Amino acid sequence: MAKGNEIIVSADPKGTFLEGVISGTPKPGTIMEIVPATATVGGEFTWRAYQPGTDGQQRLIAVLLPDTLQGQLATTAYVSGARCFLYCPIPGEDLNVLKGDVAGTADDFAIGDLLMVDSGTGKVIATTGTPESNPFICLETVTDPTADQLVWVKFTGQ
Repeated sequence: MAKGNEIIVSADPKGTFLEGVISGTPKPGTIMEIVPATATVGGEFTWRAYQPGTDGQQRLIAVLLPDTLQGQLATTAYVSGARCFLYCPIPGEDLNVLKGDVAGTADDFAIGDLLMVDSGTGKVIATTGTPESNPFICLETVTDPTADQLVWVKFTGQ
C-alpha cells in the first residue's frame, strides 16, 4: 500500500522536475529514461520505461508523474506521444514508485529492503545478484502481491 495517493511523498521536494514526450503506455511511478538516438520533439526529449539492458544498471532516476494538467490520477497510464511529466529525486526523498508483480514467485518486500529497477519495465523489484545500483529502500511491507502496485520508498541516490 502506497503512502497517500501522490508519487512524490516528501513535503518539500528539492529534486528536478522535467517534461517530455512519452513512448509507450507506462503508468505514473515508473522509472523512465530518454529514448536513445531520437530527435527532440518541440525541443523535448522522448522518454520510455527504463531499459538499459541489465536490471539494476546505473542510470538517471526519473520517476513518471501523473498528468495533473489533464486531471489524471497516479493510476492512469499515459498514451504514447502525449506530453509527460517526470521527477528526478535527491537522496532522502520519499516517493511512491511502481512495483512490478513477478508472477509465480515470492516477491514480497520488507521495510528496509533494497530495491533495484527492472530493465524493460521501469518497475522496482527485489535486489538480486550484484547490481550497480540500489536506488530505493522499501518503507513498507508488501506481502503476496497479485498485480503491479505503488510502493512507498526512500531514494538512496545510489
